[in-house]
Amino acid sequence: MAVARPVRALALAAVMLWCFFLYQIFGPERPITRPVRYDNGRDPNLDPTGEPLGKLTYASDRYAPGIADSDRINATLLALVRNEELDQMIGSMVDLERTWNHKFNYPWTFFNEVPFTDEFKRRTQAATKAECRYELIPKEHWDMPSWINKDLYEESVKILKENDIQYADKISYHSMCRWNSGMFYRHPALQHTKYYWRVEPKVHFFCDVDYDVFRYMQDNNKTYGFTINLYDAPKSIPTLWPETVKFLAQHPEYLHENNAMAWLTDKAGRPENNENANGYSTCHFWSNFEIADMDFWRSQAYEDYFNHLDRAGGFFYERWGDAPVHSIALGLFEDKSKIHWFRDIGYQHIPFFNCPNSPKCKGCVTGRFTDGEAWLHKDDCRPNWFKFEKGHASCSIIFGWHQCRGGFTTEHLGTDGVGRPRNIHTCVKYHGSETYMTLYDF
Repeated sequence: MAVARPVRALALAAVMLWCFFLYQIFGPERPITRPVRYDNGRDPNLDPTGEPLGKLTYASDRYAPGIADSDRINATLLALVRNEELDQMIGSMVDLERTWNHKFNYPWTFFNEVPFTDEFKRRTQAATKAECRYELIPKEHWDMPSWINKDLYEESVKILKENDIQYADKISYHSMCRWNSGMFYRHPALQHTKYYWRVEPKVHFFCDVDYDVFRYMQDNNKTYGFTINLYDAPKSIPTLWPETVKFLAQHPEYLHENNAMAWLTDKAGRPENNENANGYSTCHFWSNFEIADMDFWRSQAYEDYFNHLDRAGGFFYERWGDAPVHSIALGLFEDKSKIHWFRDIGYQHIPFFNCPNSPKCKGCVTGRFTDGEAWLHKDDCRPNWFKFEKGHASCSIIFGWHQCRGGFTTEHLGTDGVGRPRNIHTCVKYHGSETYMTLYDF
């Protein structure tokens, strides 16, 4: 006897429901995801933002392009860029020329490890009325240095990739980080230049800036200016802080009395970062935007520090970036009052923003930190900087190691997966008490 159509439909629905039920019970597990919100407190960019306090110099006819005795000081806009990034570089130039440089006409200096094409030169010069300079990076400034063990480098890359470290297998990225850390200011083209504003391809500027930022740095005794302050990936820099502590044990005289040690060693913000970076909070100024006085990089303290790090090999065996290297040096060797947050300069480097509350800004959302995933908010280290920049300097860690020179024990733990020694040095006296400080080699 034929089964009525409604009954057949009902039976089919029951079978499908049963199959769905079985799949839910025995199918693969799926993670439960919920929207995540990280509360970093009220973003100061939500408050009305004006020009910085201090002496300001505004545009005048004395900044016209091509005049010999202009009001421009010894400074340049600086870009490390490849020929194939031309379109993205033009976009960055158009933004910065529109918001600032068309008023002041500071020169652009472009660097590349290969010669620039005629098209690159023609189109970049067409994007500005200011002078453009095109410089080739010497091979000895770019290539892997002779003391790097290539076999060890290859093995280290494998470990970095296993830890999901971005660009770990791109030797050009390692070279770039090293060049931006301690080589760029040694280029002959910059030997007589004091200030620079670093500009990368594919960034955006949103706010009209009416004062000469280089003169602001000079007239208000500032060494370094930033817009964005982030936490780094600790597995890209596991030995950077231990190497820094070694260096400071040898040179305690370089530590500035008004340092930012508390910001560099904070555990409260991201304790897992501090643990995985062996004592470093991983907070850093995001150096794709930086306005700085190159005399700091040329100082004896920084030169000695960079040379120590360079010989340690972490630019290649790990993925030490110029941002944490610059930030650690500034936080230790410079008066932190000379570090300036350019809150009035609207800026984006994907995926992060600095977007102030100002009628001079167009094209970004006031107070937005990122337009990416919600979890990216946890990478914001600005609250830590604001907390510690006005606080008291810290020197106990360094003086502790200084007092322990020759007075700590060493335990050898063999080698790691790529043949590097694993040692633990324990200081058993710290300011005269039985407090233990441990420094790891690995």
